[in-house]
Amino acid sequence: MPDGKAPKPAKSIKQTTKVDPDKPVLLSGGNPQIAKGYGDAPVQAYIAASPGWKGDVTRRLDVIIENTVPGLRKAVKWNSPLYGVADEGMGWFLGIHLFTKYVKVSFFRGASLNPVPPGASKQKEVRYYDVYEDRLDEAQFADWVRQASRLPGEKM
Repeated sequence: MPDGKAPKPAKSIKQTTKVDPDKPVLLSGGNPQIAKGYGDAPVQAYIAASPGWKGDVTRRLDVIIENTVPGLRKAVKWNSPLYGVADEGMGWFLGIHLFTKYVKVSFFRGASLNPVPPGASKQKEVRYYDVYEDRLDEAQFADWVRQASRLPGEKM
């Protein structure tokens, strides 16, 4: 260059992606970004937005929980469905979150379940059950749900 300065790089053209306002954004692992809400409707929106086999697994988990716990209470907080019993003072006993290769079920008092769910946690009482495609032990899951719903849960 005659003046010793390097030429400015050409401006890049911004590429825009069209966002469908009717479809929730999928976060890492395919976890749907759903607004915080209480009741069945936000949980059903989460399930409907869950991609592929994870939606099928999450729907099945929801049905098992509903059939196992009378007076079930539901919510979506932090982009995750939470489940509790009718007595709000009992807190939440279970949460669900999607990851790339599995659906993680968090039992907030899982260390008190028999048998203890296999996934350890940094939190003393929490245990995890990771559900991979076509690997849901429905009988064991229903038993854990029954036990967990009778224990004091987490206030969130």
